[in-house]
Amino acid sequence: MVEKRWKLQQLPESAEDLQATQSLIEKLSISPVLANILWQRGVHDFDEAKTFFRPQLSHLHDPFLMKDMDRAVERLEQAISLNQKIMVYGDYDVDGTTAVALVYGFLSGFYEHLTYYNPDRYTEGYGVSVKGIDQAAEMGVSLIICLDCGIKAADKVQYAREKYGIDFIICDHHEPGEDLPEAVAVLDPKRKDCEYPFKELTGNGVGFKLLTAYCLRNDIPFEKLCEYLDLAMVSIASDIVPIVGENRTLAYFGLKKMNENPRQSLKALKQVAGHQGEMSIESVVFVIGPRINAAGRIKHAKAAVELLLSDDFDEALAFAYKIQENNTERKGLDAKITDEALGMIRGDEWMLNQARSTVLFNENWHKGVIGIVASRCIEHFYRPTIIFTKTTGDYAAGSARSVVGFNLYEAIEECSHLLEQFGGHMHAAGMTIPIENIQAFRLAFDTAVNNRMGAEPLIPEINIDLEIGISDIDRKFYRILKQMSPFGPKNMQPVFVSRNLRLASTPRILKEKHLKIDVLDTGTGAVLSAIGFGMVDDFYKGLAAGRPFDMVYSIDENTFRGQTSLQLFIRDIKFA
Repeated sequence: MVEKRWKLQQLPESAEDLQATQSLIEKLSISPVLANILWQRGVHDFDEAKTFFRPQLSHLHDPFLMKDMDRAVERLEQAISLNQKIMVYGDYDVDGTTAVALVYGFLSGFYEHLTYYNPDRYTEGYGVSVKGIDQAAEMGVSLIICLDCGIKAADKVQYAREKYGIDFIICDHHEPGEDLPEAVAVLDPKRKDCEYPFKELTGNGVGFKLLTAYCLRNDIPFEKLCEYLDLAMVSIASDIVPIVGENRTLAYFGLKKMNENPRQSLKALKQVAGHQGEMSIESVVFVIGPRINAAGRIKHAKAAVELLLSDDFDEALAFAYKIQENNTERKGLDAKITDEALGMIRGDEWMLNQARSTVLFNENWHKGVIGIVASRCIEHFYRPTIIFTKTTGDYAAGSARSVVGFNLYEAIEECSHLLEQFGGHMHAAGMTIPIENIQAFRLAFDTAVNNRMGAEPLIPEINIDLEIGISDIDRKFYRILKQMSPFGPKNMQPVFVSRNLRLASTPRILKEKHLKIDVLDTGTGAVLSAIGFGMVDDFYKGLAAGRPFDMVYSIDENTFRGQTSLQLFIRDIKFA
């Protein structure tokens, strides 16, 4: 188990901030604990609280504030008026496939000269490919709408224009390079010259804004586009973007649609996964996202788009079961390769004891799971991690994952002279490298990480909102907490610490690895049940010995035999 540092979040101290929290307590009729949590999330007055708790679609920004949006809409209108063939092109991950399903699904409702395309992870790699452009030309395509990729495809955009006369509208959210592609329109809120107020949209979200602008210009009711908000929400959850601002609004209404009137494809995925009850952002991340991703990881992302576009439940269910098979295969590969990767780290003295990063290469590893393996390695060795495997010829593909607060993209950019190509953002990236450069890259990347990290040891932190007592937790408290959802980056599920706890009964072991306990607050006598998934090896002996402990947890509900009760979700325990 990796030792974790507990970090309590700042509380209001100034007279102004204390006055703000007191105002929230009075106007919202909430406890000081809840008022402090709102303050930590930037909610400082009643109007901000109203916006936070009751998002409105009218809060979304004008899409024409985005650089090049007017040009994008004009070119789309031109293509439709001239009956030109349009290809909707998207990456092979959840963001890309849901974006293709959203844009293609919406446009196909009134325009028939459409096709869609996702590159093959293994033969084409990430982003825009020559093969995809050539296929577009063969089909008579005049315009490609590129989603969740393209911002670094200047050469491919030029190739399409010069060889075939094909135009591009790029809808991306990744960091641009020095030179933008010479497309008809480049929609990316991260462009330096783009003044769009919200910078953290997904690729799907940028596509949604393009369609919003098209609806505004062509008097199409916005409600028709809102039928696709569940797809926008799945991309937001799965791409791990901040759930604030526009993302919070889109996710809020997307979850609402999924729980009240889900599209057949998402309903089918939920059924094959065996998930019951309401979906949350967290359940989308762990139930829906991996299954959509599995299609592109194991076979081809086209299967995920076919599923997402299906409006017949029986057909969607058949697609969902095929993708479930892919996900099962993915899990097996994930476990096997993770074991091999951890063995390589433990068998290399420099990597185990001196390196500040992890860079591994094995030509036989499955390209579809190396990103997952990178994340698994971080769970054991908490440092920026890149996993490489052989692709074609003398090249390797790499997938990178970061640790909290470290800008992975900038560190990779510092070593880019050793790479063939790369792209991504602060938390994750992908790249291609000549195999002969991997060792040099390993050393250069570790130097870049070390220079940026300094001497500070890499220890994972648990951010704790507040210290409370078990007796502070009741139904009203939880009901208001739940209204702060959807939770995700920049608005994480509130985490608490309670101290000097003991057990009210003997700890239980569920399925040989999960910990179930009844927690007693020795100060007040309050008792609540708690569960720690996969925590038996870490804490069972100490708890069974009766040692007092401090516990970090979040609060959730547990439904068992028709009865619903509050339950603490254990994040960490430290014994006195």
